[in-house]
Amino acid sequence: MKKLIAGNWKMNGSFGANTSLLDEILASIRQNKPNCDIAVCVPFAYFFQTQDYQDRSRDESGQPQLWLGAQDISQHTSGAYTGEVSGSMLKEFGVRYAIVGHSERRRYHGETDQVVSLKAKAALAAGITPIVCVGETLDEHEAGQTEAVVKRQLAAVIHDNGHCISEIVLAYEPVWAIGTGKTATPEQAQAVHAVLRAQLTAASSAAKQRVRILYGGSMNAANAAQLLAQPDIDGGLIGGASLKAADFLQIVAAASHRPA
Repeated sequence: MKKLIAGNWKMNGSFGANTSLLDEILASIRQNKPNCDIAVCVPFAYFFQTQDYQDRSRDESGQPQLWLGAQDISQHTSGAYTGEVSGSMLKEFGVRYAIVGHSERRRYHGETDQVVSLKAKAALAAGITPIVCVGETLDEHEAGQTEAVVKRQLAAVIHDNGHCISEIVLAYEPVWAIGTGKTATPEQAQAVHAVLRAQLTAASSAAKQRVRILYGGSMNAANAAQLLAQPDIDGGLIGGASLKAADFLQIVAAASHRPA
């Protein structure tokens, strides 16, 4: 299966900066035709702008080569939930992916494993692929609890979505490596990805071949090739590097096994 490189802009961007960034990404896609799937998960305010680039990226068959993604999705379908955005609303913009359970949502917004599971369920019900994030904190990492934590987080999602678990994308994001400049070694990342792959396969035989597991712990232009060479790392959920066209495109090139 193709690797997936998904940029997470977080709460960054402006119309002008977005235009410059997306223009460069789209031009590279048209010229180089990368052999991987590419998405940008942008703030809700920039959906209209980014949707236009998704439409303009379509190839001869009509398939977008640059997918629009959301950074969150409501677990609810509609109702009195001020500030929430439902899956059906996202779908009207042509959203392909939605990040759920990012460590920043868990930490700053108190999202529990159950809430993350319900958000994944809501995305799937709307025909959107959830990028389900799991990962351990520094304290958990140093206490040797990495495997227990990520398996618990994934188990909650499997519990509510077992019948269609092969339709998700999974992202391992060691919390201690996000925005810190630190990163797991390729061997450390691979070990956790292998654990997650085994857990998915036990839940669904189809998941082994269909679920892509992304690494989300400060993947950048310098370390992408080594990380993406690991057998169970199927792409990256890219933070800061996704805001710099040259860096993001170098990661795309690494995922395509081509020089930038």
